[in-house]
Amino acid sequence: MGVLSNKIERDQLKPGDHIYSWRYYCLYTHHGIYVGEGKVIHFTQGEGHKIGTGTVLDRINSSSSPSPPISTECEICGDQSRLDGVISSCIDCFLSGGNLYLFEYGVSRAFHLASARGGTCTLAKSDPPEDVLHRAFYLLQNGFGGYNLFKNNCEDFAIYCKTGLLVETAISVGRSGQEVAFQAAKSAVMSSTLTFLTTRVRRLAVGGLAVTGLAVGGLAAVSYGSYCISRLVSDIGVRHDVVKVPADRLVDQSHLCDPQAAVDIPTPSRILVVWQLKVW
Repeated sequence: MGVLSNKIERDQLKPGDHIYSWRYYCLYTHHGIYVGEGKVIHFTQGEGHKIGTGTVLDRINSSSSPSPPISTECEICGDQSRLDGVISSCIDCFLSGGNLYLFEYGVSRAFHLASARGGTCTLAKSDPPEDVLHRAFYLLQNGFGGYNLFKNNCEDFAIYCKTGLLVETAISVGRSGQEVAFQAAKSAVMSSTLTFLTTRVRRLAVGGLAVTGLAVGGLAAVSYGSYCISRLVSDIGVRHDVVKVPADRLVDQSHLCDPQAAVDIPTPSRILVVWQLKVW
């Protein structure tokens, strides 16, 4: 366990752990809650359900579906490849032949910045295991809305089970660390590309080709720093737009299609959870 790898062994698992496994050439992580006795509750999109882009995103979208490590049907789970929503699978089907990793909660800002990949840790604190298991089993019976790769995915489900937190702002990015990382990387690349082109034109204008390499190195460092900071400030543990939402209100019949809509239901017991981003 640490910055370089969160890999663990099965005998280290405890009920209520948030676990994940890399899928599709390590481009995507599938997340779930370990509930004991070799079972995992997770949020999935079955095979055959595409988002219509005709790109690799369609394959990533269906990679959350469970499958046994070998091509035969699992004796415990049967064929779950086309199931949608919150399901329970054996750990072998959940991993689908991949390695087992533990998602870390309550990490420091320094640890978060040093973790280059999104979707592996958060500054937010986990609730007690009994609360985590209650949410997971409750949502197994009642659902977590419709699966959406960008707004409501398996990592969002697992983080909600662990913390009970939802993002309050509809226009903002969701809870998923890998989605935040994707958006941060895209912004950093676009920003650095524009800056590089502007810098190169200036160097050519003054005959400074020799220093172009230094400029590229500097831009790479700045881009990586921008990527890390964007991930940090978007982490659910430091955001100002998160609320604690009970599971029974989350699955209210009028909000099944959009879990985020549950935060808009007025109630005297609504608890606003705010973390202040402190300057080191």
